[in-house]
Amino acid sequence: MAGTPHTLTQRPPSLAPYDVYGTDPVLVDAVGRHLAPEHRDEAHAALSELGRSAGSVQVREWAVQAEGNPPRLRTHDRYGNRVDEVDFAPAWHRLLGKGVGAGLTRGWSEPGGQVRRAAGFLVWSQVDAGACGPLSTTYAAVPALRTESGLAAEWEPALTSGLYERELGPVAGKGGALVGLAVAERAGSDDGALTTVARPLAEPGAYELTGLKWFCSAPMSDGFLVLARAAEGPTCFLVPRVLADGSRNRFPLRRLKDKPGNRSDASAEVEFAGTWARRVGAEGRGVRVLAATVEALRLDRVLGSAGLMRQAVVQAVHHCAHREVSGSALLDRPLMRGVLADLALESEAATVLALRLAAASDDGGERERALLRIAGPAAKYWVTKRCPPVVTEAAECLGGDGYVEESGLPRLVREAPLNALREGPGNVQALEVLRALQEPAALDAYLREVALARGADHRLDAAIKDLLTELADLAGAHARARRLAERFALVLQGALLVRFAPPEVADAFCASRLGGDAGMTFGGLPHTLDLGAVVERARVVPEG
Repeated sequence: MAGTPHTLTQRPPSLAPYDVYGTDPVLVDAVGRHLAPEHRDEAHAALSELGRSAGSVQVREWAVQAEGNPPRLRTHDRYGNRVDEVDFAPAWHRLLGKGVGAGLTRGWSEPGGQVRRAAGFLVWSQVDAGACGPLSTTYAAVPALRTESGLAAEWEPALTSGLYERELGPVAGKGGALVGLAVAERAGSDDGALTTVARPLAEPGAYELTGLKWFCSAPMSDGFLVLARAAEGPTCFLVPRVLADGSRNRFPLRRLKDKPGNRSDASAEVEFAGTWARRVGAEGRGVRVLAATVEALRLDRVLGSAGLMRQAVVQAVHHCAHREVSGSALLDRPLMRGVLADLALESEAATVLALRLAAASDDGGERERALLRIAGPAAKYWVTKRCPPVVTEAAECLGGDGYVEESGLPRLVREAPLNALREGPGNVQALEVLRALQEPAALDAYLREVALARGADHRLDAAIKDLLTELADLAGAHARARRLAERFALVLQGALLVRFAPPEVADAFCASRLGGDAGMTFGGLPHTLDLGAVVERARVVPEG
C-alpha cells in the first residue's frame, strides 16, 4: 500500500556547506589583531580554505563515519604474531590527514605560527574532536624534544612536515610522524606515586622501561613521551614504536578505553616490559621537561572547548532562525533570543581568551610567558568548565531534535566534559593558579594586561578591585582556589571584550559575568541590553 506523502515544514536548511572560519567574526578579528600585517592576508586565506573544508558536506560525513566506527585493538596478526595495532575507520584517517596537512602539528618556528595554528585547531575541533587528539599531542611534543638536540633533529622534521603517513616504521625513513603521550598511571597526576621505572642501558641515553600506564593517548603513534622513575627521580623518555633496525619495540596494548565521547579516537592501557627508550633531558627533570608540553596541551583544551561551544551555538542559532512559532522565528522571540545571546557571549569570550593565550605563546617574551603562568591554567579551568552547560543548553534550543544523533548535538554533548579532565582536572588547574601567584612577575603581568581596559566599564573596574581585595589575604587560599581561578579568567575575559568586542557584547558580558545582573541559568540577561546584535554575531547563513 502506497504511503501518504507528507510535506515536512519548519525544517531548517542544511548548514553545510559553509566556511567555518570566515563566518566567525570573533575568530577572524582575533587572528587579524594578533598577526603582523604582512602575515594576515596569507593566514586568512589559508584558514578560510580550512574553514570551507571543515564546513563541507563531505568532511561532515567523515566525522559521522569516524564517530560511528570506533577504533578496534588488534593484538595479533593472522599468523599469531603480536602486533598491538589499532585499526581506525578510513574516515578518521582522512580527517587526521587533513589536519596534519593544514599545519595543525606545527607552529613553533614561523612568525605568528601559534596564533595561526590555534585558529586552525579551533576550526578543526568543530568537525571531530577525536581526530584532533593526535594533532594536539604531536604539536605539543616539540618543546620537550628540543631539550635534546639530537632527538629534535631526528624527530621534529617529521612531526612538522605536514605529511601524514599512517604506516609504522623507523622515524628516520618517514616523511611524517605522530607522537602520543603516556604519562598517567592508576594514581592519576600524583608524580610521587609513579611506578614505571627506568633502568639505564650501556648505550648512552638509552634506558629500559618497566611498568604500566593507565592512559596512553594516540596509541597508534610513531613515538610516545613517557614519564618514568629513574635513579634521580621522575624523568622524561621518548619511546619509539619501531626501532631503528625496523623491529617493533616492546609496547603491549592491554585494552582500549571505552569512553562515552571522543569515540573516534583511541585511548589505551599500555605495558612497558623491557621497552627501549631514549632519555629526554636530565634524570629527575622530567616534570620540568614536560612543562612546556603540558602548557601547549592546556591551550589546546581551551581551544577545543571554544570550538565545541562555537559549533553548538552556531547550530542552535541556525535552528532558531528557521523554526517558527505562531508566525515568527524563534530567533526573534525575546525569551529565546536571551538564551542564544547568553550562549553566544560565552562562546565569544572563550574564543577571544584562547587566541590571546596563543598570541602570548607566539611572543615568547618574559612578560608574556609570565602572563601565561596565571592565565593559562585559569583559562583551562574556566573555559572547559563552561563548555558542558553551553553545549547542553544549545542542544535544548533544538528541542527533541537536539537529542537525536542526526542533529550532531549529542556528539558535542558527549565530548564537552573531556577537555576539563585532560592535563589535570579542575582542582589541579586551580592549584596551578595558586602556585603562579607565588611568582610576583606572573601576577604583575596579569594585572598589567587587565589594566589596559581600566576606566572603560565600571563593572570591570569593580571586578578588578574585588580581585585585588581577595589577593590581599590568601589565608585559606587552597579552599578558595577554584573561586580565584574563576575570577582570574572572568576578569581577563571581560578586559579583552571591553577592548576588542563591539560595545553591546562587552556591555552584556560585564553586566552578567562581572556585575551579577543575570540568572543562574542561561537566558537571564538583562532585557535592556542589545541582545539581538549579540546573537547576530553568532549567526551563520548557509551558502547559496
